Amino acid sequence: MKQAGRIRKKIQISTVIIHLCLILIAVFMLIPFYWMIVNSLKTAGDFYGKPETIFITNPTFENYVNLFTKSLFPNWLYSSLIVSIMSTLLGLAICSMAGFAFGVYKFRLKKTLIWAVLCSVAIPEIVTAIPVFRMMANFGLIDKYSSLVLPYAVSMFGIFLMKQYMESSLPYELVEAARIDGLSEKGIFMRIALPLSTPGLGVLGIYLWLSSWSGYFWPLLMLKSRVKLTVPLGLATLYSDPWNLEYGMLMAGALFATIPIVLVFLFAQEQFITGLTSGSVKG
Repeated sequence: MKQAGRIRKKIQISTVIIHLCLILIAVFMLIPFYWMIVNSLKTAGDFYGKPETIFITNPTFENYVNLFTKSLFPNWLYSSLIVSIMSTLLGLAICSMAGFAFGVYKFRLKKTLIWAVLCSVAIPEIVTAIPVFRMMANFGLIDKYSSLVLPYAVSMFGIFLMKQYMESSLPYELVEAARIDGLSEKGIFMRIALPLSTPGLGVLGIYLWLSSWSGYFWPLLMLKSRVKLTVPLGLATLYSDPWNLEYGMLMAGALFATIPIVLVFLFAQEQFITGLTSGSVKG
């Protein structure tokens, strides 16, 4: 009994230590967000005329007002929302259908195509920049939202992810039984494959949303009009005049750019974890 009590006490102490370490890590991770909020509530004089402080003495929302009135941030926010929503929806459709084809059907050159998809994941974006730009220019899509939606939606990683998930969550015997019952291939995909792959679609949706929302390279390459810039690229233009840089307005914009990412993870974290764990083991 005494030995069991000692073991239980050691376990409780170790649990307390682990929770304290996790709390410290969480506080450390939240410091940049707190610093961003504090700086977004400062005036220009607070940045240049006073020493840096971690507390807000005279908070002001002037930076947020200037962000929406003196810059094109509303247009940038609209562009980011359009590109992210369209990329996510189109990417879910393309990747799920391609993953269903690779995971269920048997056809010639299947392994070769799968290896091509897998190898293309390792190719950096900068390598494909020139051919993709020329293709978009030939189609007349430069400086249009579709030039951003298509590269984000056609995700090789997303196709491979859904292929793996379809194979692990959709037994081939179930597909054969559905065919015997007279269900069409479209019905198998819509009524069986998609419902069983909901956690995987959640993971893919989060990945596509974050990739398109925080993307910087493709908007820089494809967009010309200042009005159509996305939020990351638009905030970067605020650095164009380093001698008159408004740090408070920049911090306010960075805060607005971070909020959608945080909200997506808060509302979809359970779906994200379920998708990762259930799709990690085949069979």
